[in-house]
Amino acid sequence: MSTSTPTGWRVWPMAARPRTLGASIAPVLMGTAMAFKDGGFHAPTALATMLCAILIQIEANYANDYFDFLKGADTEARLGPTRATAAGLVTPKQMRNATLIVLGLSLLLGLYLAWRGGWPIVTIGVLSVIFAALYTGGPYPLGYLGLGEVFVLIFFGPVAVGGTYYVQTLEWRLLPTLAGLAPGLISCAILAVNNLRDIDEDRRTGKRTLAARFGVTFARSEYRICLASGMIAVPALLYFLSERRFPVVLLCGVALLISLPTVRRVTRETGPALNECLASTGKLLLIFSILFSIAWLL
Repeated sequence: MSTSTPTGWRVWPMAARPRTLGASIAPVLMGTAMAFKDGGFHAPTALATMLCAILIQIEANYANDYFDFLKGADTEARLGPTRATAAGLVTPKQMRNATLIVLGLSLLLGLYLAWRGGWPIVTIGVLSVIFAALYTGGPYPLGYLGLGEVFVLIFFGPVAVGGTYYVQTLEWRLLPTLAGLAPGLISCAILAVNNLRDIDEDRRTGKRTLAARFGVTFARSEYRICLASGMIAVPALLYFLSERRFPVVLLCGVALLISLPTVRRVTRETGPALNECLASTGKLLLIFSILFSIAWLL
């Protein structure tokens, strides 16, 4: 075990994959900004929603660590960051228990959100938890069937932004739901570069991601299309539907310009070099969500 490998309690923050948590933070920021603009901002609910979203993603990451180990998908040939269970840093039982503890914490927060938002929030919460577990668990795991992008687009996109807006304003509106396509698509770009990095190992272990099914060129195209669509196409659609809010398109265009060095690297790099691209894409999602939120409030 290298000196850089975390031990003790430090294993758990590492296993939570903090570099990916922007995917849960970004849509809540956007939904909250849109609620604020419409006079429906509710601070306790915004905070509870943010914490609940982060916990659900950590639960999904822990479950992924656990189920990938059981299915033998994390091997010594792995190119990505260390997986705690596969590396022997924790036992499968410990990872399973940690998953259940984080799930329990998210459910406690979910009770408050359900009390405030009623059955729509109950439905969102239950489905989010179920599909987070089914991503790598169960007899037909979504991530192994090439359906990961569908889950990510829906639950890190329209459901997250629209749900955040709804639970604060208690109104469900079209614009926040459509706006959710942007972080959903950018989150799909994060998944695309992750699967591009792991394409060879996934093929060996039978993990049939879209990258493993259709190859390197497809994965790189998927990355570029998802990033551009999320950062430009969705804001442009909102521009035409929302009183021509020009700053939204302008500031989101800035995010796309910032992304160009990472896009070039994804087009050229393979293997472990894509780890930094993965982290950079997570940062781009956060930058986009902040710029979008600022622009929406102008």
